[in-house]
This record gives sequence, structure tokens and C-alpha cells, in this order.
Amino acid sequence: MILPRRPRSALRAFLRSEASGGILLMIAAALALIVANSPLADSYFHALHVKIGPMSLAHWINDGLMSLFFLLVGLEIKREFVDGHLANWSDRALPAIAAAAGMICPALIYLAIVGPGSGLTRGWAIPAATDIAFAIGVMAMLGKRVPASLKLILTTIAIVDDMGAVAVIALAYTSQIHGLALLAAGAIMGVMFVLNRIGVKQLWPYLTLAAMLWLAVLLSGVHATIAGVLAASLIPIRITPGTPDSTESPLHRLEHGLHGWVAYGIVPLFGFANAGVSLVGLGAEHLLAPLPLGVAGGLFLGKQLGVFLAIWLCARLGIARRPNGATWVQTYGMCLLCGIGFTMSLFVGGLAFSDPVLIDEVKIGVLGGSILSALSGFAVLRFAARHRGTAGGRAATA
Repeated sequence: MILPRRPRSALRAFLRSEASGGILLMIAAALALIVANSPLADSYFHALHVKIGPMSLAHWINDGLMSLFFLLVGLEIKREFVDGHLANWSDRALPAIAAAAGMICPALIYLAIVGPGSGLTRGWAIPAATDIAFAIGVMAMLGKRVPASLKLILTTIAIVDDMGAVAVIALAYTSQIHGLALLAAGAIMGVMFVLNRIGVKQLWPYLTLAAMLWLAVLLSGVHATIAGVLAASLIPIRITPGTPDSTESPLHRLEHGLHGWVAYGIVPLFGFANAGVSLVGLGAEHLLAPLPLGVAGGLFLGKQLGVFLAIWLCARLGIARRPNGATWVQTYGMCLLCGIGFTMSLFVGGLAFSDPVLIDEVKIGVLGGSILSALSGFAVLRFAARHRGTAGGRAATA
């Protein structure tokens, strides 16, 4: 595959593609809901369960194609930590603290709503991650009313809590470990590490080994998508201060080559395959059940509470300042958008529960909490007064 040259502004291109990808994701989710409640519903659900080789179509999307999504997530994490906006410890403080609080608070609210003896505690991580594409897509609709600093801090918070979500998936949703397959995965990573150390810059050896790593991780019992993040950590990167979009960096070339496929293809396809829930026969007892209320409450209440309080406390304690050029009201609007947990929340929900009824309740909660967060965040940012001065500071550009 011939990878195109990377554009001059990596961050600008990233935000632009995330915004349009997020809007496409919204359309895909809405279409899934329409189809799932139309005469095409039977065909829709049947198609997702059609066997293609050893797995169903839904499993190929969730365990196969989504590995490329996680590969891209891993590349973005590595780029930001090695050669980006999280390269310095001082720049990591605010997004790290805000992301941690934005994962803990939703989990606590979820657990408080579902109750300790409900059998639903396994879903505590469902409302813990922010969907960056969806959130940036909402911001894109507001144009220049949103300061660039808010887009940047939202992006960095989402990248950090993606790290937390990946760790949770690996640790909390792995039931059985098969030692031989895990050993094979370790050996493959060892080969990738050696190739990196001896200076191999061609991508094809890493991509071939990444495919082998995916199979080994799939057979090991650890969720297969984790292979994407592991492989990304071993893709070589050339540190180029001032020009982090260098075409000579293998990681940057692979990230740019993957981004369009993931943002415009894989994530919308995942949304279409997983957002469809039939509302036929669903009464108040289903919509107001503990599981959907816990998920929606965690996303809408927990995310805004955790992220905003973390930013406010960092500012009060002198650890960091609020995003440059943004008012506290605008910052709060950004925190509301952190409650859009669509992609990762649906993904974790599918790992947490196997009962179709519970999975449908998860979808209702994710859709409800994400839509409420999106509409509230949009309204606050749309009508908030703009900052005429500067609230600058080191962490404001983190």
C-alpha cells in the first residue's frame, strides 16, 4: 500500500478528520436505530450473526476490524507521548488528572445506581471512556465558537482515557489465559522490538508481524484488539521537533495511512453494527432499569463531574490553568462533551455482558447518556460568552 504524504499540520488534519468522522459516526448510529426498528430489522440482525469462517460478521467487525481502530489509538498515544503534546511531564499533568477523574467518577456513579448485589457490577467500565470522534464532531458544528485550546485539551484527555480503557479491557475482561499462545505473542513482540532496535524502517515487516500478533492474542484469551495497541508501541517513530508530521517517520506514515480507513470506514461500520437496538416492546421498566440508568448516569453525570472538578482543582491548586482563551462556562461545555462515550462504551458493554437483553439495555444507556451529553455540551458552548482575554498557562496548551 502506498501511503500518502502527511499534511503539514498533523494536529489540524487530525481534528478535521476526527470531526468529519464523528459526524459520519452519528449518521451511522442513527441509521442503525432506524433499520433496527423497521421492516428490515430481521435482515439486519440476521446478517450480523452470519458465520464467515470461524466467526460471525459481528465478531469480525468487533474483534478483527476494531483491532485496526486500536492500532490507530496506540499510534496516537505513542506519538503524543514521544513527539507530541504529551511529550513533557508538565504537559501531562492536566489531561492525566482530568482523564483519571473522568474514569473514576462515572464508574462510581454506575456502581451506586446498579447496586452491589445486582449482578451488573461487571459493567462498571462502560461509561469510563470518551468517544473522541463523536465529541470533536459536535465541536465541529460550532465552528469558531469553540477555542482551539478546548479541542486540544479534549483530544488529549480522550487519548489518556483511551489508555485507561485499553488497560481495563486487558485486565478486567480477560477470563482465561492460554500460556502457549501468550508465549507466542511475547515472541512476536520480541522480534518487532529487535527490528525496531536495529533500525528497520519499512512498514511491511511490522504489519506482517502485527497480523501474527493479533492471531496469537486472539488464541491467548486476552481480547484480540489489545494486539493493536501492543503492535503500535513497537512501530518506529522518528522524533522531529517542530515537524511531527515527517514522512520519514514510520509511525506517522502508518498513522496517516490508517486514519481515513478507520475514521470513515471501520468506526462508522462498528457504530452501524452495534448501535441497532429494537425498541419494540420496550416499556418504562426497560428504559428505567438499573443498567441503562447506570450507564447513562455515569456518562452524563460522572464524566462532567470528574473532568470539570479535576480541571477546577488543578487551577485552584496551581497545578495547571484552564485552557487558554476559554471561559469556565466554555470549559464546562467541553466537560459535558466528555460524556459522549459511544464507541468505546458499546465495545466494553459487549465484553461485560453476553445476555442479549442486557446488551440492549447497555445500548439504550450509552445512546441516552451520549445524546444527552452531546446536546447539553452543544447548547452550553453555543450560547456561552466568548473569552476576550487569555487564560494562558503552561497546561492550557497541554
